[in-house]
Amino acid sequence: MTDTKDELKHKRIAILSPVAWRTPPRAYGAWETVASNITEGLVARGWQDVTLFATKESVTGAKLEGWVETGYEEDKSQIPLVSTCLHISKVMERADEFDLIHNNFDFIPLTYLPLIKTPMLTTIHGFSDPDILRVYHDHKDTYYASISDSDRDKDLPYLATVYNGIDLSNLTFRGKPGDKLVHYGRIHDDKGTHLAIEIAKKSGMDLIIAGIIQDQDYFDSLIKPHVNNSSIQFIGPVNPVQRDALLKEAYVVLHPNTIPERFGLVMAESMAAGVPVIAADLGSCREVIADGETGYLVNDVDEAVEAIGRIDRIDRKKCRRRVEDNFSIDCMVAGYEKVYEEIFRREDKY
Repeated sequence: MTDTKDELKHKRIAILSPVAWRTPPRAYGAWETVASNITEGLVARGWQDVTLFATKESVTGAKLEGWVETGYEEDKSQIPLVSTCLHISKVMERADEFDLIHNNFDFIPLTYLPLIKTPMLTTIHGFSDPDILRVYHDHKDTYYASISDSDRDKDLPYLATVYNGIDLSNLTFRGKPGDKLVHYGRIHDDKGTHLAIEIAKKSGMDLIIAGIIQDQDYFDSLIKPHVNNSSIQFIGPVNPVQRDALLKEAYVVLHPNTIPERFGLVMAESMAAGVPVIAADLGSCREVIADGETGYLVNDVDEAVEAIGRIDRIDRKKCRRRVEDNFSIDCMVAGYEKVYEEIFRREDKY
């Protein structure tokens, strides 16, 4: 028999977060951010027994369990694979204490499925390499959710697409635009930081770059030579408070990704602050941005420069409204509640 809504909220839910960074992260940490937002969203919506598995220093309104003191990206004395294996194995040792494990830690937890009885939902935050599909394809008898319709593997049995939800409380809507171009996130060729610089130079506007340097060689060769602390600034990673201040400066956020975007938290965060986004028309960008209403989708640098000239046509209130209607924590958690309900319905058959 399918559980009622109230009964569902008494199910024992384990949220498995990565341990690269604290959950929620101090600055960068996309998967940890989403895992945190799911956890806190469930608690806010009245789920009674939610446990977050994350680093010991993580912060949550749910129960917290951890074995790794600090994220391995913040403590370089750790071997990442050791911390990863310790964290995941300890969660799986306790699998029978839960009615559902919600995995936000990629493919390694899937290898435990033959050893546990608890159902697992895996939110696939992206395929880092085609070879990891061997693990996913070996476990087609489990439950998957995608974070965009575009970021799916045709051979996997997805239950749903649930868009990532962001915390609107730390993103201030401002109806008045700033006067800078802004590019933030991880500094990597995938995100097109070098293209943002080219767009800025061709448009004649100042650019502020923020984020962690994920590829030092890329930064040293293609980014650093252009940084001059005036027209091209690099300010490093930003925490939520600093990000909010950064978006106050933004006329538009540039997101010239060079590979298909999986979801794009930066785009949703920017629009939540009322800032339009110009993004490459790759992957999920078409799902997150309403082209011509909350930003523009482009195919090259010249199109991006031309789009900057049309930013004044964008209603910043529509940017915020799109996020409120589609990419808030509450929207995301409501989506996962439907997925959980379907999993428990299917499990009732056995």
